[in-house]
Amino acid sequence: MEMTGAGERKFLRAGFGVSRLRALPPDSLDALAAEVRELITEVVGENGGHLGSSLGAVELCIALLRKFDPLEDRIIFDVGHQSYPYKILSDRLERFPTLRAQGGVSGFPRRAESPFDHFDTGHSSTSISAALGYAKARDLLEQRHHVVAVIGDASLINGLAFEALNHVKETQTRLIIVLNDNKHSISPRVGGFATMLARLSTSTSYNKIKFAVKECCRALPKGDALEKTLEGIRGQIKSLVKPQNIFDELGINYWGPFDGHNIGEAEMIFDLARRYDRPVLLHFSTVKGKGFPEAERNPTKYHQMAPRSERESPKALTWSEAASGAVERFAQVDGRVVCLTAAMETGARLENFRARFPERFFDVGIAESHMLTLAAGMAAGGLRPWVFIYSTFLQRAMDQLTHDIALQNLPVVLMVDRAGLVGADGETHQGLLDVAWGRAVPNLEIYAPADEPSLRQMTAHAASRQGPTLLRYPRGPLPRVLCTGREPLSPILLRDGEEWALVGHGVTVRILLEARELAACAGLPTPAIVDLRRLKPLDIDFIDEILKHYPTVAVAEEGYLAGGVGEAIASRAAETGAAATVRRLGAPDRFIPHGTAAQQREFCGLTVEDVLSCGAGLSAAHTA
Repeated sequence: MEMTGAGERKFLRAGFGVSRLRALPPDSLDALAAEVRELITEVVGENGGHLGSSLGAVELCIALLRKFDPLEDRIIFDVGHQSYPYKILSDRLERFPTLRAQGGVSGFPRRAESPFDHFDTGHSSTSISAALGYAKARDLLEQRHHVVAVIGDASLINGLAFEALNHVKETQTRLIIVLNDNKHSISPRVGGFATMLARLSTSTSYNKIKFAVKECCRALPKGDALEKTLEGIRGQIKSLVKPQNIFDELGINYWGPFDGHNIGEAEMIFDLARRYDRPVLLHFSTVKGKGFPEAERNPTKYHQMAPRSERESPKALTWSEAASGAVERFAQVDGRVVCLTAAMETGARLENFRARFPERFFDVGIAESHMLTLAAGMAAGGLRPWVFIYSTFLQRAMDQLTHDIALQNLPVVLMVDRAGLVGADGETHQGLLDVAWGRAVPNLEIYAPADEPSLRQMTAHAASRQGPTLLRYPRGPLPRVLCTGREPLSPILLRDGEEWALVGHGVTVRILLEARELAACAGLPTPAIVDLRRLKPLDIDFIDEILKHYPTVAVAEEGYLAGGVGEAIASRAAETGAAATVRRLGAPDRFIPHGTAAQQREFCGLTVEDVLSCGAGLSAAHTA
């Protein structure tokens, strides 16, 4: 992935921004696009990030910034995977090498980062709703700027996007929706809507529509209203050459498909849309990974790249691989086992399950809410569904977990990946809410394995339950064996100790063990180590014994302090009048910014040093 150095670039130099972009002659724009792709590939190759989508959106971003005023108009990117060219071309060229690094440019649009970003995104399918809100605010405040939602074909299938599309007609407002159709989410897109988009993309009407639009522009007399010209050809386009589509039926004028890599054509279409006073959807076909042959050939692999440091590290078995492997073993002996994911086949490492049991694998696309209710129906019908979902995306389906699964006490297993701190993806992707929310849901049991043996035990228990179970595990490689083999319902006293106890679950168990090893060097008593294993329901008798036996109890968790197990243990201590002092370590009441996981633990006060500081008051007494 070695690319041309910045010093050899003709356009992307210090001070380049929107004003210079607009001043460039049209015949230089393809060369600019090549430079933008070089820079994206260089920086993502070093820092990690979403490569394929951004490479495919370069020309669209150039055309958008040349035809709309990004400070006055509102351009809202869905998810933000495709926003890197926009960041480079607006006001973040010189800062772009800090992408996803602590204190640097975010991997997603951020209002606090730049006045060119008008809505914080990171989860899919929010752009049309947000843009519609901006458009109505504009109307009611009697303003005139344009509002543009840029959404990908995979994001368009989510229920939130459908709800927004359905509402557009009722709002009677100007809105421009740019559909960036690259035929992929992470993996190839799925579903009936994808089939419709594929049909539109290959429609023989394409050249006729493009010709009609171009003729409309050429024939427009100077000073005449474009609306009249459009109305004159609208019926002809719709009845003679325009393919049937859902958008027109929803009161949103559909134009396209157009070549998303033809800057001149995109600019012409944007000019037309700017002068149109009704909702319009502009369908652009693009190539994911455009300009980087390896990414074009394998867009799934190059959807997102890990930082160079991680790619060059020795390969180890990951939590995701171990979790999917466990479910494969259950599927081998139980024909009722089915696996569901929401466009996360690759991220959750389910490729092998799909290959072995294709009829029992269901990728629903970016539709988490549907996925959980689908799983509920499967469970009610006699199957044993295993749902693989990132913690951050479980947030999008908490009603379905509560109302459709837990209320009916159905045997659905939630394999919650990327639980805890996730690193460079930052605020929108931290897996910090599942424990706080899940602990409030009746019938739901919650487990947090600390190593592979405990993962095996907990999945075996989940497979036998007649109610819902949630297993949360982090991103990254499995640690060495930390725990002794016990049945998963019981917490474990991993190491005995004196005067104080360190209580954790999942990824924090390793941190607590490291703190124990360093306690003597810090002049502290050797602490006991407890792995809670089951977070709901908590083993109250065991906790009472810990609170009774140890004067100081420190609870560490990669989750929010509010609603976490530390809060539950502290509440129990107060309720029983225990003399123990309970100290809690975890995420504060803040959205945790992007950086490395180690930097985020430091931000949250979850380092070994923070753990040892909980015993600071014990050192003098112990020494005496």
